[in-house]
Amino acid sequence: MKKVKNSKLKIQNFKKGFTLIEMLIVVVIIGVLAALLMVNFIGVRQRARDAQRKSDLRQIQAALELYRADQGGYPQSLEVCTDGALGVPAPNCTTIYMQKVSRDPLSKPAPNEKKYQYVVDGSPATIYCLRACLENSSDSESDVVKNPDLSRCAGLSNCGSNYVNFTVQTP
Repeated sequence: MKKVKNSKLKIQNFKKGFTLIEMLIVVVIIGVLAALLMVNFIGVRQRARDAQRKSDLRQIQAALELYRADQGGYPQSLEVCTDGALGVPAPNCTTIYMQKVSRDPLSKPAPNEKKYQYVVDGSPATIYCLRACLENSSDSESDVVKNPDLSRCAGLSNCGSNYVNFTVQTP
C-alpha cells in the first residue's frame, strides 16, 4: 500500500448572510412597492366613496320623482316628513318615500355631518338640483367632464378646490 503524506487541509472561511448594500437595496425596493400600493389603495377608497355618493343621489332622485308624482311638485327640503331635528315622522305624513335620507360617506355625527346639497325653484317647485362633492377629481361623471347646463343650479355652492361637483337635476 501506498503511504499517504500528511497534507494540510485548507479551511475555507465562507461568510454567510447579506452585505449591507444588498440589504439596503432590498429595503429600498420594498419601500417603493409599498408607496405605490398605498397610493393606489387610497385611490380605490376614494372611488368607492364617490360611487356611494352617486348611488345615494340617484336613490334620492327616484324618491323625489315619486314625491312629485303624488304631490305635483318637489319638496322644499329633503327632510319632508320629519318633525324636528331628530327625524321623528310628522303627524301629517302619510307616505314615506325614503326611510332615511343618506348622508355623505365621510360625514361625522351631527352637528358636523355633511349633507347633500339640494335646492328647488318655482312655485310649485318644478325644478331641483341635487349635488354631492366627489373626491376623485378625474371622475368621468363629474360636472367638469359632463359639462351640463347648471344655470338653474345657482343656489348650490361649489365643493371647493379638493373636490369636484356631481350634480343631479330634474329629468
